[in-house]
Amino acid sequence: QVQPVESGGGLVQAGGSLRLSCVFSGRTFNEYHMGWFRQAPGKEREFVAAISWGGGSMTYYSDFVKGRFTISRDNAKNTVYLEMNVLKPEDTAVYSCAAKSRSVGWVTLSVNGYDYWGQGTQVTVSS
Repeated sequence: QVQPVESGGGLVQAGGSLRLSCVFSGRTFNEYHMGWFRQAPGKEREFVAAISWGGGSMTYYSDFVKGRFTISRDNAKNTVYLEMNVLKPEDTAVYSCAAKSRSVGWVTLSVNGYDYWGQGTQVTVSS
């Protein structure tokens, strides 16, 4: 497909974990930087984590999730993952996966830098 497709969201108690998956097919996956963003009620979409194209796989994290979340990619499966641990109620949001061709530029933390977006998956963390 030409759009990323997310899965793995759900309801979890504070302190728990979830693993999100994002499949991006229809393109040369290895040549794309991949990012995870989230949008909570009443807030703008914000950066969560990113991983550069398959030839580098450099990772980047928001200060709010660093140490708790891990982004990774499996190029053979055209899939990027977001392992979320020690979840907090403030992590509640719609999590979206995005893709940017490395031919366009470097991996970015900006929502404006990505060309393909999934529809998102809801993550709800209860107290």
